[in-house]
Amino acid sequence: MTDYLVVDGLRKAFGRETAVDGISFGVEKGKILTLLGPSGCGKTTTLRCIAGLEHPDAGAIVIDGETMTSARERLFVPPERRSVGLVFQSYAVWPHMTVAQNVSYPLEVRKWPRVEVAARVERVLEMVGLSRYRDQYATKLSGGQQQRVALARALIFNPRLLLFDEPLSNLDAKLREQLRMEIVHLQREVGITSVYVTHDQAEAMVISDRIIVMNRGRIEQEGDARTIYTHPANRFVAQFIGQANLISGKVTEVDGLDGSLRVDVALGAGGRAPLRALPPGAGLQRGMRVLILIRPEDIEVGPAGATSRDNGLEGTVVSAVYMGQYLDYQVDVAGVRIRAQAKPGAPYRGGDRVALGVPPAACFCIPEESDGQ
Repeated sequence: MTDYLVVDGLRKAFGRETAVDGISFGVEKGKILTLLGPSGCGKTTTLRCIAGLEHPDAGAIVIDGETMTSARERLFVPPERRSVGLVFQSYAVWPHMTVAQNVSYPLEVRKWPRVEVAARVERVLEMVGLSRYRDQYATKLSGGQQQRVALARALIFNPRLLLFDEPLSNLDAKLREQLRMEIVHLQREVGITSVYVTHDQAEAMVISDRIIVMNRGRIEQEGDARTIYTHPANRFVAQFIGQANLISGKVTEVDGLDGSLRVDVALGAGGRAPLRALPPGAGLQRGMRVLILIRPEDIEVGPAGATSRDNGLEGTVVSAVYMGQYLDYQVDVAGVRIRAQAKPGAPYRGGDRVALGVPPAACFCIPEESDGQ
């Protein structure tokens, strides 16, 4: 399928600082792609280039087959001619206007007929659940309601593309969770191609059809949420997405039957321990230095001595924090700190000796040189 949005070789620098360093990606029609990364990674600059709010130094941007930006051809379509809807972190609602007036503004400046404006406002307000507030001043609403006003305003003129720049970061945690589900439902209902920018990993997981993880202006990995979480491309992605234990080791054996790896991991004071990893990752061979990724929720915590299971380790509990649905343990295993999350049924305390069990299928190996740093 031909991508509806194409970004090709995009580069943007501010003085000597390169914000976006030659990235390329595409978005299929009707899908939502999230640009995910820490502050300063280039995700918002990329979004602003797509919107036409920044002039790229190199590269091209194509929307629905029409070139919006081409540095080579010296072509730049201004933002008002791109038919792109924008939802910002700031609600940007006008305090002297009612909800209906805020939402209708994009149509008013385009001089749409009043009857059609009124009908479209009613329809969009109903979609975002604000029909009852149409005549109230927008700034009298809650933060979540004001962001719904901003979303309705971005949708009112049927844009070709919808862009979100961290739209939920000003809201409290519970409201963020509610609104992210509403955005998913609305985007699916309308079927509008969208690009979403956030630093919130959970938000990206929920909202996206595909995720691009960015760092220092470059793409570290692109894929669906499950792939990025379970099979990160490098150290940066593994550490940025969720919680991660990364243990350095060396491949000592590759099983010819199931392809599993035996990895000798380094512990403190010169200690070593063998771990088995399944699946092994791509292209790993005997003698290679690797990082074993183990997610805390995949580790079993039991009483000391119960190490007959695969990948059994023993250690001392450093801390145990009750988190409601689970206990968050920090366990010292011969000088290596391992984080584990277990059901709070039989809690262990600081100083207790415990056994840790890690299923081989929960161990994912990353070449140590692919650190993404």
